[in-house]
Amino acid sequence: MDVIDTLAGIAAGSHLDSIRRTRRPTAREHAQKSYESLFAPADFGGFSAAERHAVAVFIAGLHGQDAIKAFYAGKAGNTAPIDAEIAAATTRGPYGAFPKGPLSSEDTAGPIHRVADKNRAALGPRLAAAFEHVHMLVFHPRDADARSLQSLLDAGWTTTEVVTLSQLVAFLSFQIRVVAGLKVLAAKS
Repeated sequence: MDVIDTLAGIAAGSHLDSIRRTRRPTAREHAQKSYESLFAPADFGGFSAAERHAVAVFIAGLHGQDAIKAFYAGKAGNTAPIDAEIAAATTRGPYGAFPKGPLSSEDTAGPIHRVADKNRAALGPRLAAAFEHVHMLVFHPRDADARSLQSLLDAGWTTTEVVTLSQLVAFLSFQIRVVAGLKVLAAKS
């Protein structure tokens, strides 16, 4: 199974399947390998499969991608607190401040999400910190700093797990955009 084909609804033997297989085979292969390394590694370490799927549900929800959210929800455990946090955290963006200089005129203030106490208890300290960090990366990329990373470490994330979490955010952002683009192409075919 190729996860992007699945999420984009690309049928084997279709025009888009042919394009992905013949014109972009390396990109297709590496995207699938990225998915497998993040969601089916030989060793999950301390960043469990359920946590990875919960983070993926949150990211897809922040991007308003219900089908992708549903794909990951099956292995995320109880999604009620995740859904509540998606509803509370969804906004527009990007927000943030550039270092003082010519780009400062593009500074945009926006909300910084903090997980609600009742959901923090349900999610646990690791996922609560992860969701706050994910929100920062998705909506405040210019503002992500050492404090955001330190909050992950304080919640029990290791340095390696923080790197994997950041890779997961980057991969999901990529995957969401590729799937959206392929759906547009499919609609025009």
